[in-house]
Amino acid sequence: MKIIYPKNLYSDIRIETVSITNARYTNSDLNDCKVREYTAAFLRVFDGNRWYYSSISDINSLQAELDNLSALAAPNKDILKNAIVKKMSKTKDTVLVYQDNKVSNISLDKKLALLNSLHPHLTDSKIKLYNLLYSDFYKQKEFYNSLGACIKHDSQLCGFMTSVQLSDGDKQFLSRFNKTSTSFDSLFDFESDLKTEIDESKHFMLHSSPVIPGNYTIVLAPQATGIFTHEIFGHKSEADLMLGDETSKAAWVMGKRMGADGLDIIDEGVSAGSGYAIYDDEGHKARKNYLVKNGLLSGRLHSAATAADFDEEITGNARAISYEFEPIVRMTNTYIDSGTLSFEDLIAPIKNGIYIKSVLHGSGLSTFTIAPGLAYMIENGKITKPVQISVITGSVFDTLNEIDGIGNDKKIRWSIFGGCGKSNQAPCLVAHGGPSIRVNNMSVG
Repeated sequence: MKIIYPKNLYSDIRIETVSITNARYTNSDLNDCKVREYTAAFLRVFDGNRWYYSSISDINSLQAELDNLSALAAPNKDILKNAIVKKMSKTKDTVLVYQDNKVSNISLDKKLALLNSLHPHLTDSKIKLYNLLYSDFYKQKEFYNSLGACIKHDSQLCGFMTSVQLSDGDKQFLSRFNKTSTSFDSLFDFESDLKTEIDESKHFMLHSSPVIPGNYTIVLAPQATGIFTHEIFGHKSEADLMLGDETSKAAWVMGKRMGADGLDIIDEGVSAGSGYAIYDDEGHKARKNYLVKNGLLSGRLHSAATAADFDEEITGNARAISYEFEPIVRMTNTYIDSGTLSFEDLIAPIKNGIYIKSVLHGSGLSTFTIAPGLAYMIENGKITKPVQISVITGSVFDTLNEIDGIGNDKKIRWSIFGGCGKSNQAPCLVAHGGPSIRVNNMSVG
């Protein structure tokens, strides 16, 4: 691509070629089915003081749009000495993993047939309403800048979700089952897992009772650990949320004790799945970033601007949800790394605690809240009766120091549905997970 970049300014261009399919059934009625393809671009110009942005859907007008943006900026002969520009990518690379197996090449009839194969599994008398969702995308990105960067990379996901409303008299429970993959053919092996999910949800609805509020030792299953990690720690690690906040900066001192020896919290966009981002939207390659290593604070997540402000290394976390948005600091694949304890070892010493198997949603910065789905009492080292919990709350830093057991059963949860909603750029696809963990003194209500 021949682009003439304006002199004495920094410029970059991100081009996205995307194919998306979405379909939705409510019970047996197909009420949404869309296939969309487009190529569009996001452009930026920086003069050392201000950024100038534009999004366009006609890539034939890239040069004209770049010229328009540069006309708004003030030429700066020292632009290459700017701390932010020094952080910008000069990489030349091509990483096309999925172009020979694009999910966009699968016919719409086959995608709808997958959804239709789910209907017979959702005929239980306790199921009053259900929704079936299918979604996929293939995305190829190109990144160019005035420093000579030239990068092309791709990503893809496909998946389905069941959202099932169970009811029996006054008792109700919402059960969700998600299967997401980078390969369409791998979505069909779902029957056993779906049946287990519905059977457990039905039993929970019929037999659970409200928890007695108080402080408990909690064991979080891997899926719950993932949301816990994303909400209570991941957002705290995003450096753009610390800019101008001296309190946050003071709390985030490298080497500070954050938890017990053996606690590692990692963010990386290298692994396949919904957190995959081999290059971020400023052209920086993904890497394995230790946010906490062996219980000590060891890193934070950066864009070029925040890395320059903190005088730290780029981490590959400048991401935008589409060509319509500027890149901001976002998590990718965030998890607590495996420990050594079996699940039985984790629950054995607990006389009166709670096992959180699934989570509906969560939020948090300095403090956090988590709304559990499936939860069970732990009594004398055994999983016992199901309990209904409205919310778990706590302080981020205090809670991390209450983790005293890390399991060896790490799992990473992928999903093409939903994602992170930071700064109204939603949903940004992420992945999260970890092993089962034991956390003391959590407030349950």
